[in-house]
Amino acid sequence: MSTLTDTIQIENVVASTDLSQELALEQLATDLPGAEYNPGDFPGVIYRLDDPKSATLIFDSGKAVCTGAQSVDDVHDAISIVVEDLRDLGIDIPPSPPVHVQNIVCSGSLDQDLNLNAIAIGLGLEDVEYEPEQFPGLVYRLNDPDVVVLLFGSGKLVITGGSNPDDAHHALEIIHERLTDLGLLE
Repeated sequence: MSTLTDTIQIENVVASTDLSQELALEQLATDLPGAEYNPGDFPGVIYRLDDPKSATLIFDSGKAVCTGAQSVDDVHDAISIVVEDLRDLGIDIPPSPPVHVQNIVCSGSLDQDLNLNAIAIGLGLEDVEYEPEQFPGLVYRLNDPDVVVLLFGSGKLVITGGSNPDDAHHALEIIHERLTDLGLLE
């Protein structure tokens, strides 16, 4: 038997690292196969990987942000590959630069239609934003875990802001419990 938390799927993991030195981006874009650099559009080099599918944004400060990975392991693997590719170019990067997960975006479902007007009133206006003329979803901010949940009338939801996959599971459990207590779920 499946549970609601089984509906949660990671859509994107964003993590950052510091390569501990400044980088010459024009030279890097020339030397790194497949790298894109257009400083008029974006101030960093964009380096895409097919496996794991991700894009790493590399800045002249030596900071790098990896996005698009679909698991925490994938984001760590992607950053390791980028670091190795940079080392292959002769760039001296310390061993195992720390990786900090900044944001995990997950999707999930409550498996039933929702009355967002009733939910907005029931959950209280201090933690809820709901303007259906502007956006079809209800924005619900939780403090523990510190995430933002977008609820849609279809029962689908998006959970963002967590730094650990368990944050999404915990958030879904809290929402299910609160909506059940309010009599808004069957």
